[in-house]
This record gives sequence, structure tokens and C-alpha cells, in this order.
Amino acid sequence: MEPTMTETKSERRQAPFFQLIAGNVCLDFINTLDNRPSGQPKELLKNYCDLARFGEDSGILTPEQLDYFFEQVHLMPDEAEEAMRRARNLREALHDIFLALMNKKTAPQLAMDGLNANLHEAALHSRLVQPQTAQPQTAQRDGRLEWRFDDLKSSFSAMLWPIARAAADLLASSDVALVRACSSPTCQWFFLDTSKNHHRRWCDMKVCGNRAKVRKFYAKKRKSA
Repeated sequence: MEPTMTETKSERRQAPFFQLIAGNVCLDFINTLDNRPSGQPKELLKNYCDLARFGEDSGILTPEQLDYFFEQVHLMPDEAEEAMRRARNLREALHDIFLALMNKKTAPQLAMDGLNANLHEAALHSRLVQPQTAQPQTAQRDGRLEWRFDDLKSSFSAMLWPIARAAADLLASSDVALVRACSSPTCQWFFLDTSKNHHRRWCDMKVCGNRAKVRKFYAKKRKSA
């Protein structure tokens, strides 16, 4: 059911709406188009409120920012619809890039152009700052700064900035070699394999892993019968 302005704040945040198993927000974002291998994919981002929910579930948006967008989406529907178009385009560009790299192929230039356009916008709205900490001397010894984005309430597309940045950081790091697709032929969600031996096969052992075990068990039973 599409969220409405009459929902209370507590109703909006009863439980996480998205299953975030990927280990990186850009991969979780790719997974918001479910059942890709079926030929009849399931769109989990049906409207801007779904996108905003993803933002809160993933930690991009604060509860206050979620409330703001829930209120504004009905006042500026055209801006919200444009943000949805851009979000889906970025998602598919990221999917095509990571899929190509997993298969040892060159990433499609059109997808790279789409990601770089989002990165350019993110760069215009981000800056390096001293980390906020209760113990400034600790931050000084560590020496690291952190990226901070402009107020994410400034644009309906603002929550795409951290996603594009996360994708760029992952693609430019050695961890990109750890990106996997779920072994289930009906799933193939992306995830970052941080397991000890880097032999993780399933997006979620409790879901796809157990289904595979059940299928294997009954196949063996039928064979022995």
C-alpha cells in the first residue's frame, strides 16, 4: 500500500521495509529490482516513498528527513517523479557495471557515463570535514577526515549522492573483486563477500541457502526412490 500523509511517524517506521544483505549500500540499491532472472522482475521502488524508505533503512536518511520527504512528495509530485527516474537509471547503470566486472568484461560506456554524471553532482554537494567526536584529540591522532554531504533535504535526488559515492569507492578499491551474485538462479542478488575464505554463495543463507538445501535433499530422495 502506498504511504499517505495520514500515516503517523511511528507507522512509517514499524519495521525495515528492505532486506539489506549486501554489505554495501550501492549493492543493496541494485537489489531493489528483485527477480531479475525471471524475466518478470519485481520493482521494489514503486514510488518516491519507497525510495525514501530505502534511504532510512540503509541509514542515508534520518527519521526526520524521511518525515520531511513524506510530507513534500505530495506537494511536489513532478520533482519526486524525476528523482525516481534518476534513481532507477542509476540503479541499472550500477547493475550493468558490476555485472560486467564480475564477468571480467569491460563496463558499458553508457552505464559509466550515468554513474559519472551522478558522481559529478555528488561532488558538487560534498566536502571533506573534520569528524565530529567527543574526543577531538583522538581524531587528530588518527588524521582521517570524512566526507559530508549538503543537507539531503535540499533535493529529492539528494539521497542518490551517498549511493553514487559508495559505488565509486567500491569500484576503485580492491574490494570490488569480492562482489558476488547469489548462486540461486532465481535470485542473483549482489553482495560483498567478506566471509573468511571468500566462498560465500548465497545472498542470505536463511533464504536462498536453505531453499537450495531443500531442493538438493528432495532431489536426492527422489533419486534413491
